[in-house]
Amino acid sequence: MLKEPPKNSREKTKNLLLTLQDKICSGLENVDGKGKFTEESWLRDEGGGGRSRVLKNGAIFEQAGVNFSEVQGKELPQSIITQRPEAKGHEWFATGTSMVLHPKNPYIPTVHLNYRYFEAGPVWWFGGGADLTPFYPYLSDIRNFHNEHKKACEKVDQDLHKVFKPWCDEYFFLKHRNESRGIGGIFYDYQDGSGKIYRGNNQNGEASKASQNIGRSNLDWDNLFSLAENCGQAFLPSYLPIIEKRASQTYSSKEREFQLYRRGRYVEFNLVWDRGTIFGLQTNGRTESILMSLPPLARWEYGYKAKKNSREEFLTSVFTKPQDWLNDKELEKFCLDNNIFD
Repeated sequence: MLKEPPKNSREKTKNLLLTLQDKICSGLENVDGKGKFTEESWLRDEGGGGRSRVLKNGAIFEQAGVNFSEVQGKELPQSIITQRPEAKGHEWFATGTSMVLHPKNPYIPTVHLNYRYFEAGPVWWFGGGADLTPFYPYLSDIRNFHNEHKKACEKVDQDLHKVFKPWCDEYFFLKHRNESRGIGGIFYDYQDGSGKIYRGNNQNGEASKASQNIGRSNLDWDNLFSLAENCGQAFLPSYLPIIEKRASQTYSSKEREFQLYRRGRYVEFNLVWDRGTIFGLQTNGRTESILMSLPPLARWEYGYKAKKNSREEFLTSVFTKPQDWLNDKELEKFCLDNNIFD
């Protein structure tokens, strides 16, 4: 088993992530039917650069951004050294593809994806994931998103999804609001094939408990490369069927205003809690690309309270709390009874 990266590790992961960017952009342009991505290439003074692609005012997407970056430097930011102190003092390399889509129609969820690779001296790891943020959710859509990513993880190891799903619930959580950003998906970080799967900070959480039950990871570099490849390829099948079902669904100013209000939560998470945003800003990344994740329009409202038993109330009472989306029969009955299954 190849525990150390191959000699062409950087070129190999770069090509994987560039290809992922190309495939996602092609799929999104095709489903949108109107909008086209514009591309800006950029260079970073300290080393590296990237290409940023943004689609604006399409038929489906109000704004969609799919970015690739490949950067290197001599001094790591403190946020990385805190997690991996053995990387201190080494020159570093990081590459990743990240995406955030903000559709116009409130019945089509916002969605985020990121896959990345990092090296610094003896230290290397893969990280990534994808998560869905609906405003007017349907359980069938949620199940499709989770199921496609579960299958992608299980192609590499049957145990990974058992950790990555609750890790996503844990990571995309707004502590100051005491709610999840959305319905989750998968999230993983600092994966180098050794030790335990879970590398987060909450040792009493569900992801940590699942990881402890599984025991030590025994994956090599190629396994983790395949994981990033499989999960990246799972995105379009997980998301395009939702667009195809919901794009023609009519909505009023009421639903649009609620979408903008909930987008405010997205902004709050990305600016306050997101490690990718913090890392990008700390390493002098391209600010326009880093903040591409923010929606073009959002709003805040003091003391907002949704009407009891409304779709808006269901979002915060049910769909911003971690759930067993694939197997919970009581949840399924609730959704069927309230006409929010499909």
